[in-house]
Amino acid sequence: MVNEKEVKDSYTVMTHTVLPRDANSHGQLYGGKLVDWIDQIGAIVAVRHSNSKVVTASIDSLHFLVPIKIGDIVILHAWINYVGRTSMEVEVHVEVENPAENRYAHACTAYLTYVAIDENGRPREVPKLKLNTEEEKKRFKEAEKRRKARLELKKQLIESWRKAVEERGKGKYFY
Repeated sequence: MVNEKEVKDSYTVMTHTVLPRDANSHGQLYGGKLVDWIDQIGAIVAVRHSNSKVVTASIDSLHFLVPIKIGDIVILHAWINYVGRTSMEVEVHVEVENPAENRYAHACTAYLTYVAIDENGRPREVPKLKLNTEEEKKRFKEAEKRRKARLELKKQLIESWRKAVEERGKGKYFY
């Protein structure tokens, strides 16, 4: 396994044209379709960095900033922000282009966490991330803060569900 990789080694761009099958009755892209594209590109980045299979562990909140309409072009840019022992945070920026009007807009940003897995589905170590620029270092530090917050939220959610399951008398919560 390679001991270290750079952000540029897994940087990925994906482009889609919004077709009628991708849109709701208002002619706008389904939010779920955009989430699918975001998860696809995020997984590609994580696979490229880890050289292994990956699973999605979390997707941070998404805010759809502008409507994306039939005929628009959606451009997704994705890169690694943070690498732990087995997990990776990928940032995805989504732009929308209206080719008829030659206009662009920022549609959303998402942060996804992936875990590299081995052939048995168990977490495996990933290469470290070599940070070359001040921007990459800044993103890494910001991602560390998000990771800490995600882990705390996960802990709270598991405890809340454990209590709810036990209170309903449905047996033990399995985590």
